[in-house]
Amino acid sequence: MRTTLICLALVCLGAPARADVKPAALFTDNAVLQRDKPIPVWGTADAGEKVTVSFAGTTVSTTADAAGKWRVDLPALTANATPSDLVITGNNTVTLSNILVGEVWLASGQSNMEWSLSGTYDKAIDIPASANFPLIRHIKIQRTVADAPASAVAIEKTTWQVAGPETSGGFTAVGYYFAKDLYELLRIPVGIVNSSWGGTRIEAWMDPAALKSDPAFKSVADSWAKILAEYPEKKAKYDADIAAWKAEQAAANAANTPFTRPRPGPWNGPWGPGHPATPSGLNNGMISPLVPYAIRGAIWYQGESNAGKASEYRALFSAMITGWRTQFAQGDFPFYWVQLANYQSPTDTSWAFLREAQTQTLALPATGQAVTVDIGDVRDIHPRNKKDVGRRLARLALARTYGHKIVDSGPVFANAEREGDGFRVHFTEAHGGLIAPLNELVGFELAGEDKVFKPAEAKIEKNSVIVTSADVANPVAVRYAWRNAPLAGLFNKEGFPAVPFRSDTW
Repeated sequence: MRTTLICLALVCLGAPARADVKPAALFTDNAVLQRDKPIPVWGTADAGEKVTVSFAGTTVSTTADAAGKWRVDLPALTANATPSDLVITGNNTVTLSNILVGEVWLASGQSNMEWSLSGTYDKAIDIPASANFPLIRHIKIQRTVADAPASAVAIEKTTWQVAGPETSGGFTAVGYYFAKDLYELLRIPVGIVNSSWGGTRIEAWMDPAALKSDPAFKSVADSWAKILAEYPEKKAKYDADIAAWKAEQAAANAANTPFTRPRPGPWNGPWGPGHPATPSGLNNGMISPLVPYAIRGAIWYQGESNAGKASEYRALFSAMITGWRTQFAQGDFPFYWVQLANYQSPTDTSWAFLREAQTQTLALPATGQAVTVDIGDVRDIHPRNKKDVGRRLARLALARTYGHKIVDSGPVFANAEREGDGFRVHFTEAHGGLIAPLNELVGFELAGEDKVFKPAEAKIEKNSVIVTSADVANPVAVRYAWRNAPLAGLFNKEGFPAVPFRSDTW
């Protein structure tokens, strides 16, 4: 018996290694495929191996290239809530079960997009109730930083997950509520690809080509080069500080004495190689490997980590969106985002300028913005009300992507004209008229030639607002909700808050 095993081992050693056919990581049980578009399916196998993909009565074959990569494109299919198997055959056979055809959306950004359903105000009701929505599916992309575009993506939960009490708590909350509203009106499967990472900057999500598309972006590369150059010294100091701190802590514990000295910062160590702030690092590791999965569009919640650099954010954000559209090669797919909620001091304005940069990005085609200055938490950068955020994004998609006749925006600044000792401000998107649910219309400010803004009185007249201030005799500019945590009192009758604005360019 032992001799036989040795002989078999020698035969195996002499035989060429065979690579099993393997689909890309996005193709697992429970997946949702995009309807009404060709469906790319790809993966790896032996070089020259014939690969056949069968799904919903269609079979397509190809041959793996010299690098062992293969791809087929299934024909466009209509939505189908009846599960089917996706069968991939080469030297071996891979059968993926419970596959649906519907709408697929990429959800990305930082912590407020990553924030899970289990951390929301409505978790006690909505997590158990998610059992009623088995056609909503979710897949979480593992946090990954890469120095170059990766060919494979890591999946955090190993598979697409079906909404239900045991799974939905880990879904992106904004993405779940977005998907739920889409499903309830469209009545077709909805899949969310959750590729998000808390605390991250927009530069990390941009593809390398986008970061090279504007000479102004050179500052991003220069700044990162400086960080890398300083890293060895900072890392050595950090390691020494931590070692000393741990030694002091151990000595205090041994002597049974209190130890209160805080851990030396930064908490996670200095920035350097492999840090999530690496320019293009998250695009390389968490977006590029998703290509060319067929999607309908993207939803985005990010900007907190770029507050304070609003002047460069607009160009970076526009370039990122354009870059993603180029990467996926599916045209100008819809891209909807959340404007930053109300947070921090009501006197600071850094977030107001970042919101303006987000609003300016609406110049790109097929974009939309969910305004949330009325539903944040001034004390918490992670407001727990994600249901309204998801719904406002869903209304954008339902109106602009799917053609439903519903309102998806609050009042939008049109122009301001001097009238008497104040301004008359005109708006579009009034939708039934302007209202002030707080009774007092707050949030407006006026400034004179001194450029000092003072609180102003405001009153609604049809679809315009008259703004005056006893402290500003000769106003030259008007602003609304222009604070990090503004008192924003203007809405339309559909319940949408007005978009923050300013008439000046100071």
